[in-house]
Amino acid sequence: MIATDNYPDNDTINDGSYVLVVLNERKRWLTKAIKGKQFQTHKGFFKFDDIIGKPYGIKILTSKNAPLYIFKPIPSDLLSQVPHSSQIIYPKDAGLILLYGGISPGSKVIEAGTGSGALTSILANYVRPSGHIYTYEIREDAYKTSMKNIENLELIQYVTIKKQDASLGFDETNADSIVLDLGDPWQIIHHAYDALRASGSLSIFIPTYNQVEKVIKKLKESYFGDIIGIELIEREIQLKPEAIRPKTRMIGHTGFIIFARKMVRVEIE
Repeated sequence: MIATDNYPDNDTINDGSYVLVVLNERKRWLTKAIKGKQFQTHKGFFKFDDIIGKPYGIKILTSKNAPLYIFKPIPSDLLSQVPHSSQIIYPKDAGLILLYGGISPGSKVIEAGTGSGALTSILANYVRPSGHIYTYEIREDAYKTSMKNIENLELIQYVTIKKQDASLGFDETNADSIVLDLGDPWQIIHHAYDALRASGSLSIFIPTYNQVEKVIKKLKESYFGDIIGIELIEREIQLKPEAIRPKTRMIGHTGFIIFARKMVRVEIE
């Protein structure tokens, strides 16, 4: 029996709460704890009733006596576990966008290229409770998928999803940060300049060197400064006792991230 009296409400699993169920480093599931239902795995099942009312961080045994660990989802879990039909931005890249994009609670952020809504969800999680994400997606299938994913993650009140072509411009102005994740971002950079506040940050995710060259040229033409480009390579460590070493497989090139800040055309004498 686990006593829960000493745990705050937000550390306790409720009916309808999202939970991260972990078997091992490869088998991880993001799901909702629903009263009266079960969670099935190849290692057996457990009843959600057995974890509702208990604190996050507990261990539970399945019907086949396999241990599962129940955690409260964090942003990286949201990014990697939401259903998607196209390539998503990895946690390593999303973290850099949050940091170099200056995104924090209360930020007003514009995103172009919603995709599955995975990065949108991470951005929304960081700007809440007083910030907001305005995201643009022209593809009908991606628009519907992202809407469903963001609603399922209960973040929709922090997001406005627009089925519009960002190359025609943004409706919003005075944004703190803009994130572009699409094939031809150089066609939107001048719109980003108009929509950003003075010194606002622009983050552009692109996979090839050819795109980087076009982006840099357009950024300079559009009066952006403090331009930097970063590529992150991630290598996990194998954590087996007596055999701790880098893993043979790794996440190599996922994309380049170009960051820039809006300059203001003011002459100082």
